[in-house]
Amino acid sequence: MFGTHDLWLFIVSGFVLNVTPGPDNIYIAARSLQQGWRAGMVASLGIGCGVFVHVLAAALGLAALLAASAMAFLVVKLVGAAYLLWLGFGLLRAKVQSQAVPSHELSLPLWRIFRQGFITNVLNPKVALFFLAFVPQFISHDAPSKMLAFIFLGALFDVNSMLWCAVLAWFSAKAGHRLRQSQGWSHWLNRTVGGMFVLLGIRLALVEQGS
Repeated sequence: MFGTHDLWLFIVSGFVLNVTPGPDNIYIAARSLQQGWRAGMVASLGIGCGVFVHVLAAALGLAALLAASAMAFLVVKLVGAAYLLWLGFGLLRAKVQSQAVPSHELSLPLWRIFRQGFITNVLNPKVALFFLAFVPQFISHDAPSKMLAFIFLGALFDVNSMLWCAVLAWFSAKAGHRLRQSQGWSHWLNRTVGGMFVLLGIRLALVEQGS
């Protein structure tokens, strides 16, 4: 279809990659634990929109710029790392600041959850390089339009990713419902997720262009 091949392998490989822990999965799980399934799905939608930005960028050749230009890669990498660190330290600070504040008052509005999910994904240059390296393997050399085939595969990957995100959000929301019965659960969650975002930000800052 559209000059692609081995779609079953593409779907299976994409699923395995989607379930691998990373900033996106952590963010969805955290929002679902704290604010329920709806918040988790909004986070998933933001990340899904970010993924499609990478798909379009790779199809148009913009991702190749990141692969070829050390300076462009460094700038996007450092901005993305700084954003993850900002989110992480914000959650760590919220633990201290929220001692006398009811947990429901700490909930983020949905538009901010969407924005954070979108930015977290878009500012990760490894996602752009992933699509540049992974998707072309499933495009036939005689495809009538390689750009159309690329966008089709990218959209298919994004849809499958959203399905996984919905499952992750549901299970996390169920777990969050139980956790909310325990006093101080939000403080524990903020500390854990905040620390994980800080570690992911540091890891992203240290990643090399060719890795």
